This record gives sequence, structure tokens and C-alpha cells, in this order.
Amino acid sequence: MNACIKDLLATPNRQFNATELAALAAYFRIVMFDVLHQRGTGHWGGAASSAELTTALYFNRLSINPEDPDWEDRDRVILSKGHASVNLYTILAHRGFFPVEELPTFRTLGSRLQGHPCMHALSGVDMSTGALGHGLSIGLGMALGAKLSQKHWWTYVISGEGCLNEGQSWEALMSSAKFKPEHFVLMIDYNKVQLDGTEDQIMPLGPLAKKLEAFGWHVAPKAYDGHDTKDILDSFAWMDSDDVWPKAVIYDTIKGKGVSFTEGKNTWHGAVIDDESYAKGIVELEADLKKKEAAL
Repeated sequence: MNACIKDLLATPNRQFNATELAALAAYFRIVMFDVLHQRGTGHWGGAASSAELTTALYFNRLSINPEDPDWEDRDRVILSKGHASVNLYTILAHRGFFPVEELPTFRTLGSRLQGHPCMHALSGVDMSTGALGHGLSIGLGMALGAKLSQKHWWTYVISGEGCLNEGQSWEALMSSAKFKPEHFVLMIDYNKVQLDGTEDQIMPLGPLAKKLEAFGWHVAPKAYDGHDTKDILDSFAWMDSDDVWPKAVIYDTIKGKGVSFTEGKNTWHGAVIDDESYAKGIVELEADLKKKEAAL
């Protein structure tokens, strides 16, 4: 870890600004790329596309306490696209939920860092995920739990378009619109690429915003740039702008973001990062980090 990033992470319990978040996200991409290369397994494409979203959420917005991970009034986050677990683990480690030195154990026998997040194995994981589509239903239950308990925590569900291919998601969308739990937000990492091809090839979702509106959701007025941390912070401001629930935000992202030959490629959904690919990709990722650090 270089000095610049080390200085940033020395005070994690504060609201980072857009420039700081961009540098952190660039660094976290390198960490993820390193771990996946070392292990020879995992999902780079969807983890890379959500790097800025998770960084901004955990280092700017969430009300959480790594020293008391089960704090009753904490905000909840469900990574419905559980295959992007290396992204969540990287964030949780650097946020203080477990030692960063444990990250290389990802997907090894007996590790807490399983291929898909397990709430019973690792503190900081609010819900076990993996089977696409059930995250939104569980998030609805958590948000309704807050309402019934007269609590004020926020519940965020991070979903990919693969999750939205599942019928269960649309049942949850209808139920959410009926019961209208407060502080319930669907954040869509809309990279438009899945394991077997593009969204249009597998199951077109467009016009997504209009569909969500038709199902009774309060949808953000635009699709935000999921790789522009300032734009992401603007989306947070929109979440706070009124008391209409539930809310949905679409973030335009790029699968495999950060490495040119993996961007937008379904073949990099879960491909092994071999030595040759690593040698090429790490150069680009380090150059991006250097650029983001220069802006600090």
C-alpha cells in the first residue's frame, strides 16, 4: 500500500469526498485484481463494475460500526449480485471489519471469504447471497422490519441486471410499492453484460426506468455514472431529497471496468486472470491509481 492511500485509510470513520473516493476505488480495483490473480478463481467483471458504488456507500454514506458489526441500528447492505463478493470483502476489510491480510484466503478451504458472501461466516455481511434475484425480497423484509420496530436504518440492495431477470425480483418490486417501507433503496449496477452475453442477447430490460416507475417505484431522474464518484454522491443527495419510497437508482457501469481488454466482455464475467492477463492489466490499473492520486 502506498503512502497516499495509507493516509486516506488511516481515518476511515468519516465522509470521504468524491476525489478521495475515486482514489480509493482505483486502489481497491488493484487489490481485487491481485487477489483474483493469486487465487485463479472468482468474478472480476461484476466486481470491477461496482467498485465506485461500494466505495462511496461504505466510505461516505453508511451508518455502521466495524467494532460493533451487529449494532441493531446500523444501515443494511445486501449485495444481491453475490458473485461480486471479492468487491464486498475488499471494502469490508479496508473499512475495518476484518484484517486486510486475510484477503488472500479468498475461496480457500475453511476461509471466511467464501465465493459468495455468507452472513454466518463473516461479520459485516448482512445477508448471504448467491442465487440471483432474492436480494430485493430480503431487503424488503429488512426495511419492513425497521418500519415495524420504529427504527430508522436504511436498507440498500445492490443489484445487477442478472438479478432483475428473475421473477422473484419483480414480485418484490410490486410488494415494495404496496408496503412502501421508508429508507429502502435499490441500487442497480447496470453494466448490461452477463455470463453468457449482453443484456440484449439474454433478456432485454429496457426501458428499465419506465418499468420501475410503472411498478410504483420512485426512480431517480437520470441514470447516474456509476464510475464517477461525484455523480454517485449526487445520487445520494437525491435519495435524501424527499420522503417518497421506495427509491430506485440506475447506475450506468462497465463490466470489467479499469482493464481495457476486459471492459464490456461477458467472457470476463468469471474468467481466470492468468499471468499474461495480469501483467497487462495491472499496468492500466496502476496508471489509473496514479492519475487519481495526483488529483488529491
